[in-house]
Amino acid sequence: MSALAKVARYFFVFLAIVLLVLVAYTLFTLNWAYSAGDRAGVVQKFSKKGWLCKTWEGELLQVALPSVLPEKFEFSVRDEAVARQLLDNIGKRVVVSYEQHKGVPTTCFADTEYFVEKVQAQDPQALPVTVQPAANATPTTPATPTPAGVLLPESTPAPNQAPVPPPTK
Repeated sequence: MSALAKVARYFFVFLAIVLLVLVAYTLFTLNWAYSAGDRAGVVQKFSKKGWLCKTWEGELLQVALPSVLPEKFEFSVRDEAVARQLLDNIGKRVVVSYEQHKGVPTTCFADTEYFVEKVQAQDPQALPVTVQPAANATPTTPATPTPAGVLLPESTPAPNQAPVPPPTK
């Protein structure tokens, strides 16, 4: 056996070992969940994306209280039946059960690390698109102008908090 043949053989053995380790790592990250849980909110966006590997990607808006900005939860779906349920519930309140898979080596499997496994619709009616102010809401008057001339709204303290004074010059 010549020296060139030995080098080529060792190279291919090394390449096969690296490929097997990469495949084993990918299978491990896809089948082992770092965490799992549920999130409730409104499905805002859900679409199939990707140039070569098409994956289902979506956004869930989580609203804790009225007048608080919603938190956006981005997720991926691998199961077509779950994707169909989410498509049927766009704009409706749902609870999604998910698993978090950290370290997936490529975006060919998903754009996010959160994989939705199950969907439960909460109410059959779609939520309104616009947010209406509460009937008992009163408009706030601007506080004293700041040195830069910007008007700041007065803060409303919580029932167990003292009022916050306006900024001074």
